[in-house]
Amino acid sequence: MNFNEKLASYIEYTEANLKKYNNHDISTAAQSELVDAMNYSLEAGGKRIRPVLVYAFCEALGGDYTRAAAPASAIEMIHTFSLIHDDLPAMDDDDFRRGKPSCHKKYGEAMAILAGDALSVLPFGIIADDAVLTSDEKVRIISRLAKSVGRSGMIGGQVIDMANEERTDVTEEQLRYMYRCKTGELIAVSCAMGCICAGASDEVISAACDYGFSLGLAFQIIDDILDVTSTTEELGKPVGSDEAENKTTFVTLYGVDKAREIADNITAQAMESLDKCGGSDFLRELTEMLLNRKN
Repeated sequence: MNFNEKLASYIEYTEANLKKYNNHDISTAAQSELVDAMNYSLEAGGKRIRPVLVYAFCEALGGDYTRAAAPASAIEMIHTFSLIHDDLPAMDDDDFRRGKPSCHKKYGEAMAILAGDALSVLPFGIIADDAVLTSDEKVRIISRLAKSVGRSGMIGGQVIDMANEERTDVTEEQLRYMYRCKTGELIAVSCAMGCICAGASDEVISAACDYGFSLGLAFQIIDDILDVTSTTEELGKPVGSDEAENKTTFVTLYGVDKAREIADNITAQAMESLDKCGGSDFLRELTEMLLNRKN
């Protein structure tokens, strides 16, 4: 199976599981609009990079990637909840996401907030109730996932991001830390959860997290670049928002060319960490694909 076929198979498996874990049934009949709003954002597309990383690390380390269905679905739900809330008027105030009206534009602000809330807690139940993972694996995954989402993780990163909008003295070091929290934490924990599902050692998990943090930083720098070089049609969301919101990015600090050079160097660091995990042709191709993406 070549890279594109394997990527497609991981994404297809992700889509099937997301539908399974958040379907309509008798118990949620009274909350049908909430389920619809959750699924509206879950099914809006996207690269599914985080669940793909869960599956890819599990399989690269000799595990059966289907054992990782629960954490892979969980991380995509949490990522989606963050996007719903990021788009709200109180946050980034974006009307479009992935080429479609944002959740709050489709269902109203109150329902969007509740859909995001629901997608922030459902994942932990999915992992806890999984019939395949061991109790020890569940505890380790839930603990890591909670930390990656919370005050020192993705949510904390959003707090820093909002505070930085009011500043003109943000340094590269501070920007790197914010990106590590806001973007890197979820990507790193995706890698770690795949490792746990494969029974990997703590040393391998640590190297996988190093890879994830490097990948997350490079991913965010490429986002900075695309915000000034892409189009709304290509990106699926408004471009130029960083400048409009007075955000400091690698592009505002160094310009497009230098930012690209930094992203290249960080990607090379990610590859070095990947080697410590035993290497994986699929993960190498995925890393290169993300570095060179246009949307």
